Amino acid sequence: MDVMEVLRLLRAGTGDREMAKLLRHNRRTVAKYRRWAQHQGLLTGDLPAPAALHHLLATTFPEPRPPQQTSSLAAYAAEIAAYRAQGVEMTAIRARLEERHQHPVSYSAVRRLVRRLEPPPREREVYVRVEVPPGSEAQVDFGSAGRLLDPRTGQERKAWVFVLVLSWSRHLYAEFVFDQRAETWLQCHRHAFEAFGGVPARIVPDNLKAAILKASFLEPVAQRSYRECAEHYGFLIDPQPPRAPHLKGKVEQGGVHYLKRNFLAGRPPQPLDEANHTLQRWVAQIAGQRVHGTTKQRPLDRFRIVEQATLRPLPVTPYDPAVWKQARVYRDCYITFEQAYYSVPFRLVGQPVWVRGGSRTVEVYTSDHALVATHDRAGTPGQRQTHVAHLPPGKVPGLTLTRASCRAQAVAIGPATATLVQRLLAHRPEDRLRVAGRLVRLAHPYSPERLERACARALHFGAADYVTVKRILQAGLDQQPLPAPPPTTTGASSPPRHYTFVRQASEFVASLLGAGTGGGHR
Repeated sequence: MDVMEVLRLLRAGTGDREMAKLLRHNRRTVAKYRRWAQHQGLLTGDLPAPAALHHLLATTFPEPRPPQQTSSLAAYAAEIAAYRAQGVEMTAIRARLEERHQHPVSYSAVRRLVRRLEPPPREREVYVRVEVPPGSEAQVDFGSAGRLLDPRTGQERKAWVFVLVLSWSRHLYAEFVFDQRAETWLQCHRHAFEAFGGVPARIVPDNLKAAILKASFLEPVAQRSYRECAEHYGFLIDPQPPRAPHLKGKVEQGGVHYLKRNFLAGRPPQPLDEANHTLQRWVAQIAGQRVHGTTKQRPLDRFRIVEQATLRPLPVTPYDPAVWKQARVYRDCYITFEQAYYSVPFRLVGQPVWVRGGSRTVEVYTSDHALVATHDRAGTPGQRQTHVAHLPPGKVPGLTLTRASCRAQAVAIGPATATLVQRLLAHRPEDRLRVAGRLVRLAHPYSPERLERACARALHFGAADYVTVKRILQAGLDQQPLPAPPPTTTGASSPPRHYTFVRQASEFVASLLGAGTGGGHR
């Protein structure tokens, strides 16, 4: 209580009731000051100098300081101190105390107790506040959100909160996520723009890797995927200069920190989807309806009445969040992207390429930005997406060969080819599938008609193998008539005859290949 003001009122004849109202102290305290002033002779005559008067008060007043009232929240002092240690704001502390103890709590009581518990703030650096026109800017950032429950596993995971604040109205969009990947960053931008129903002219991001490739005060370089997103929606990217968080205080203090201290503080971990549902309701009912400390208006009202109409319209088609990465084509004609494999034309083996991964497709570009491959995006890690035309032609038949396809090709060529192929496929225990495949592929360097005649000639002489058929074609023997079959004896009473071949094997092969009979019987 200011002793000079007390004496002025006393000497003017002001009553105790009126003085108590003016000084905001009870009448008992005012009566103590009146008695003290009368005893010291201070109600008439000249007053001592202020320094002497205060010394007199300190040494003679029976109770120099008015008695302090006990805080109604003294029993919760430790709990309030714990909240403050976590960075919880006083408004949120009041809400948590009411939720936990089920009775009304005075905000003024919280504020007075916090002031007693905490030392006065240090002197801060002075800044100049910059305000912008409606719709011209939004500030965006990721912030730590503690731990949330993964709906798929039920386990706790580290989480982040994406916050985008419109700089003029201070209306915000927020979303909890489990990572800070570029895909997540772009997807959250899309959700924010759709929630606002429009796009601000400029976005001010932090220098996180999902947004900025090179942080610089003069010439920052944005990620290729973020530039593509900006071009799709028509906004400019204006990164925060390095080591200057105060330049985007609207999202740092009024977005991320405000949300952490008011929405997250004191809440137990929730499943991610439930937390996001609760968060959207909090943004509309609490954050959007509060009277902002700077604008002195409700952010949601400022947004709906003024700023929403100044935003750029959304494009006709929503943005498909895409990530650009560089990759190298391996010797097997594939690249690796997000733990899956995608084929690329074999002529690019060993060369670097650009990969654009969208939510539905994966596109591959050469270093000079020519599109060379488009695939459906793989659904699981390790999946292999292949276009057969990307592989070397000589390797494709062996890669796509199956027993069914081999039989079908042989049948299409002719019955002799089909018979010979079936014998190869029926061979046991060795697998002759590759040999059968090579056999039917002889129709391409020669012709299906010649291959059919060569197979018929080989079967006529009892030789069902690939080497014989190929030699017949190389020698042109398929174009010679087959010799007449040996005579057979008919009749049920005729006993079977047993023949013994006494000619040399070389003579048989020569006869088969049309080189003459040569030699004779032994």
